Amino acid sequence: MSVENPIQRDSNIGLENAGSNTEPQYDIIHKKDNTGKKTTVFNPNEPLLSPSKILFNYVFRSPANKVYVWIALSAIIVQLSIFKYYYPYASFINGDSYSYLDTAYHNFSINIYPIGYSMFLRLLSIFTRSDIALVIVQYILIQTSILAFLFTLFYFYNPEKLTKLILFCFMLFNPIFLYLANYVSSDAFFLSLSLIWFTQLLWIVNNPTKKIIVINAITLFITFTVRYNALFYPIIALVALYKGGGSKVLKIGGILLGFLLIGIFMLYTGNKYYKLTGHWQFTPFTGWQTANNALYAYRYVDSSKRKELPKRFQEVDNIVRTYFDTTRDLKKHPQEQLIASTVYMWAPDSPLSIYMENQFKKDTIVGMVKKWATVAPLLEDYGKLLIKEYPKEYLKFYLIPNTLKYYAPPVEFLGQYSTGIDSVSYIAQVWFDYKGNKLKTRFKDYKVNTLNFFPVLIGTMNIVLLFTLISFLILKGHKHHPRLNHGMLLIITLWIVNFLFSVLASPIALRFQLFPILVSFSFAVFLLEFLIKSAIGLDVYKV
Repeated sequence: MSVENPIQRDSNIGLENAGSNTEPQYDIIHKKDNTGKKTTVFNPNEPLLSPSKILFNYVFRSPANKVYVWIALSAIIVQLSIFKYYYPYASFINGDSYSYLDTAYHNFSINIYPIGYSMFLRLLSIFTRSDIALVIVQYILIQTSILAFLFTLFYFYNPEKLTKLILFCFMLFNPIFLYLANYVSSDAFFLSLSLIWFTQLLWIVNNPTKKIIVINAITLFITFTVRYNALFYPIIALVALYKGGGSKVLKIGGILLGFLLIGIFMLYTGNKYYKLTGHWQFTPFTGWQTANNALYAYRYVDSSKRKELPKRFQEVDNIVRTYFDTTRDLKKHPQEQLIASTVYMWAPDSPLSIYMENQFKKDTIVGMVKKWATVAPLLEDYGKLLIKEYPKEYLKFYLIPNTLKYYAPPVEFLGQYSTGIDSVSYIAQVWFDYKGNKLKTRFKDYKVNTLNFFPVLIGTMNIVLLFTLISFLILKGHKHHPRLNHGMLLIITLWIVNFLFSVLASPIALRFQLFPILVSFSFAVFLLEFLIKSAIGLDVYKV
């Protein structure tokens, strides 16, 4: 029996069954023919190839794919060089960036933000503390994870050349990754890890092995330590393991390993907070976020309709109502014009911050983390009570506006270089060995207009994805195109759980939504190709 070499099949459409569960991928050996010339053949007696080796062969044994790689390498170097010429310094988010650096510098086991990114900074600092090196590493991580994701899509779904080119250009030449990588923030690292994790899920669905399932669980754990948005990722992993092949024992083992690693981290973090504050909590973010969200609805409750709250909430409630009554003048208090934002979590003059500081008036040396974490349980209960007492206002003034933000996420901090601030804190000077605290660019101001088209693009993409998905189902593509259908199940699950998590429990901004946006965009393009082929009568069921 002759076995077709998948690495010789490329843009000629020929990857229909490459990597499928029904066609094994054999190892490759090199032999010499009668003339002494080396030839590449399959060794059918060797074990199946691992996903990493299959992908490596697909990319680097294909002349067409090697062209993509060389273009990508050239474009990455050129784009990054030009960008750093105009922005020689890294960007900083006031508060976030310095908290990550502080955690890294002191090697804290807990802080306001998850510790994963700070551990990444410490690891990189073994080699260098250059902010340029950090930006380069973050940008390379983003582009590498994107290329792995794209080539995996090309391998399994075999799109037409035009579709490949659209996706390749959109990902490679997208300016948002340069601005994202330039920030001292977990955003770039989290995006890279999320894309790697999702790429592994595609292999689990289409070509599962014990190794890839274990690696996926470890990747999920690392991603979770970087940002708690990964809390819903196990749900998507469950879908991938359910739809993928392999034994039930292997699937259950993969599920349990992921939950075990996350559970250990949650238990460790919760115990640290218990020792610090006397309250067991996985993250104080939950309490602060809940109270913040509730206040955006509570602000619009008239004082005459205010309900009496339990005694334990009276102090914070009086501070909140006083704040609302004294900030009605929007010209003097422009922050109150923001809708479904996070001002009440972070602004030092917000009622929640004032309440927190009041609890520690007699303790002038207590750290911010202890302050933040100590009041978080009460704020969570307070926020939940307000939502329960005023559900209509919560729906009207928080949930609906936040849903609209999900449809077209605001550019937020990415709309300005370094959030528009031209100086850095002392911890940044120390960490990056800056001679001063001033940041410089080669532009006249810090405005970034390059990314203004993104909310419109994303809103359009969400509509396209919805209608192409409906058309895919009407045309029964889910029955005739099983591999694409499995991918769409992952996308639908990701979209739903991310929507619920984002709208109900998380601030919505472009940088937080990039992972689902990139994945959804890719599959929307695939569905468009499917519909176009269906309309002109081409064979669309080849994969």
